[in-house]
Amino acid sequence: MNDAEKAPKAVGPYSQTVRSGGFIFCSGQIGIVPGSGEIVPGIEEQTHRVLRNLSLVLSEVGSKLDKVVKTTIYLANIEDYARVNEIYAQYFEKNKPARATVGVNRLPKGVLVEIDAIASE
Repeated sequence: MNDAEKAPKAVGPYSQTVRSGGFIFCSGQIGIVPGSGEIVPGIEEQTHRVLRNLSLVLSEVGSKLDKVVKTTIYLANIEDYARVNEIYAQYFEKNKPARATVGVNRLPKGVLVEIDAIASE
């Protein structure tokens, strides 16, 4: 993660993270580049960007991916499951959170993948 990079801003009227009951609840992250607001192309690039954004959001509240206990992956095309799974595994090599993956009709800004998370404090 680049220290100069800051987490992307929320694209709606919600909080990126909320602390409650010893957990950090992270809103869904999409493949948006912090600062520019550009959406990266393709499922592979978007998946990497989403996971980096999730890491940045957690970092802003003093946490990290190693503390994630649950994620939900939303895919605009469930056929992308295997490709997303390969990339996801790179970010959760040691800590493997509980997870659900669902196919959805559409995602915000026309992205291909969105991931939300719950981390322990």
